[in-house]
Amino acid sequence: MQTIKLAGTKVPALGMGTWYLGEGNAAKSQQEIQSLRYGLDHGLTVIDTAEMYGEGASETLVGQAIKPYDRHQLYLISKFYPWHATARQMRKALENSLQRLGTDYLDLYLYHWRGNTPLKETLAGMQALKKAGLIKAYGVSNFDVADLKEAAALPGGDQIAANEVLYNLSARGIDYDLRPYQRLHHQTLIGYSPFNSGAGQSIVVPQPLKAMAKAKGITEHQLLLAWTMRDHDVFPIPKAANAKHMAANIAAMAVTFTADELETIDHAFPAPTTKQPLGMI
Repeated sequence: MQTIKLAGTKVPALGMGTWYLGEGNAAKSQQEIQSLRYGLDHGLTVIDTAEMYGEGASETLVGQAIKPYDRHQLYLISKFYPWHATARQMRKALENSLQRLGTDYLDLYLYHWRGNTPLKETLAGMQALKKAGLIKAYGVSNFDVADLKEAAALPGGDQIAANEVLYNLSARGIDYDLRPYQRLHHQTLIGYSPFNSGAGQSIVVPQPLKAMAKAKGITEHQLLLAWTMRDHDVFPIPKAANAKHMAANIAAMAVTFTADELETIDHAFPAPTTKQPLGMI
């Protein structure tokens, strides 16, 4: 199975996202739990969640899903709100997340997006959590190059292990500068919403890409997901609400593209040639 380095730890090159999981009825939640367990049973180890997702409902569902598994074989990521970015509020938010997840530490804790708290104070808070053993590593989410450069100049900024941002064929502005910057500074790029589904709008796949998917014997969704992993420097975290979808996501890890195929994709969804505003959902 293809792997990638996440905060210095080698993990499978595909994660499991959980946005909107745990917000339905009991039957739907059980299906979502089975989906996560299917992923875990078939080699995936990373689950990404956040206190924002269903105001804790996602973390609670993840906690239920991972109960039968060895915690030390899993890699758990969660994120805190900008209004919890002070040292005291961050500690409280983390303790609540840990309780919902049924664990005593996170492998990676992310600042969900920037708020009004001075970045220096937020970094100090994350350093304190790491020193206390409550988190193994920390990072950020929805940070652009300027944000990362600002953080790098502050105490603890050199320990930012990852940045989680929107990345898919219809939102590839980061190819211009953010991806190269993070690669240069060894900060893992976690890509969310590879299908753009978080916006409630699926990517419209043009006919040449539909034909490509058919010729390769894969679905259009698998093509979209595999494309994000083409250079082995983006860690996608698609959500799968059922085991069938999870299986399809895992199978996408084995998909490769020829130079001609990548050219066809670039023709349909051109790479940026100038700086683009950071996309967010």
